Amino acid sequence: MSAFDVIIRGAQIVTTEGVARADIGLSGEKIASIEAEISGGARETIHAGGLHVFPGVIDAHVHFNEPGRTDWEGLETGSNAVAAGGGTLFFDMPLNAHPPTLDAASFELKRAAASKSSRVDFSLWGGLTPANLDRLGELADCGVIGFKAFMCQSGIDDFLSVDDRSLREGMKRAASLRLPVAVHAESDAMTVRLTREAVAAGRTSARDFLQSRPIAAELEAIGRALELAGETDCRLHVVHVSCAAGVRLIAEARARGVDASCETCPHYLVLTDEDVEKLGPIAKCAPPLRSAQEQGALWGELLAGKILTVGSDHSPSPPGMKQGADFFKVWGGISGAQHLLPLLLSHHADLSLLARLVSANVAERFNLPPSKGKLAPGCDADLTLVKLDDDVEIQAGDLFYRHRQSPYLGRRLRASVQRTLLRGRTIFQSGRLMGEPAGQLVCPVRQC
Repeated sequence: MSAFDVIIRGAQIVTTEGVARADIGLSGEKIASIEAEISGGARETIHAGGLHVFPGVIDAHVHFNEPGRTDWEGLETGSNAVAAGGGTLFFDMPLNAHPPTLDAASFELKRAAASKSSRVDFSLWGGLTPANLDRLGELADCGVIGFKAFMCQSGIDDFLSVDDRSLREGMKRAASLRLPVAVHAESDAMTVRLTREAVAAGRTSARDFLQSRPIAAELEAIGRALELAGETDCRLHVVHVSCAAGVRLIAEARARGVDASCETCPHYLVLTDEDVEKLGPIAKCAPPLRSAQEQGALWGELLAGKILTVGSDHSPSPPGMKQGADFFKVWGGISGAQHLLPLLLSHHADLSLLARLVSANVAERFNLPPSKGKLAPGCDADLTLVKLDDDVEIQAGDLFYRHRQSPYLGRRLRASVQRTLLRGRTIFQSGRLMGEPAGQLVCPVRQC
């Protein structure tokens, strides 16, 4: 009888502490052993010489739009793309589903759909709007990972933005439930005013859109969110921060005792405002892409350890919603879940830092079960095997999204995902999906 179900031999193992050559023994759904050399056999041996093994990517920010808008993406195609990118767990945002995830009934609709269709494990965000403040408790009981609020218009009619009063009340309730609040931080007053002025003057180009959502709008909203979080003792996570000054605001508040953290996204680290003008609506997002100088400053904050997580903010739409001469009317969202890790690996070489940003830090910040986010005996065997020093081009035919569109098409990558294992079972290998969807709901461990 074999000591292990699977042995991965000869790989470079990437942990938050460093990189070392080792073998990994898997028994059932767990990592049973990590040793310099494992003796004995297994039912399956994966020869991984020349590859690096990372903990499975945890993408804490995706919009898969199911139920109700599966023509935009859907849990099946979205989770397939996550698996192809080395992901083993995603957190789905509440707003693009119809109905949005605002109560127990809508949570159950999404949970049932994900249990049927998701190839990887999943967690679900609940919404925080002025209309559902009395439903946050039931969402917590369902197992949401936290609550998402928009400080500006969401773009979805049935997901309302919060004013300071409703955000304050929502944060109070979230704190009592021991769950975090994530905010999309842009000043509604500022962005609405600038948009109206531009449209009234007939200025609807890509550059006009960029100027309607300045860094000042982001900083104003981040500052208010931090103030309210400190006042309510709420755990705050600011998503898709696009500017270094925003990161510094959050770091300064954390130094004062506010329990705050932030996320950025690959598109802010890889693309710039010039790409928006070059590529058009496919590169539109909010907050928008910034200048090359601002991008360099954002990288500086990330390398200094002031950014806790990186998520894809995968926000797709049908192709028709990405077309039109009026840049204010086309859908704003980047399709990028499949290349979260490969993009980062192609632009930075600190492997342990990247393992923290897309796995360990996510698991810790959102109080996931201790079996998630790490390569260690006893943890879930959620692994991705990556070839570094590769040279591959992102092509539409290789995308697993429902709509094979992305601002990254044609970009060359220096890293590629060769294999993804979810709880010890191969779900993606050499460009192909493997087996049937078997994703499970992952709930946070709520602190007493």
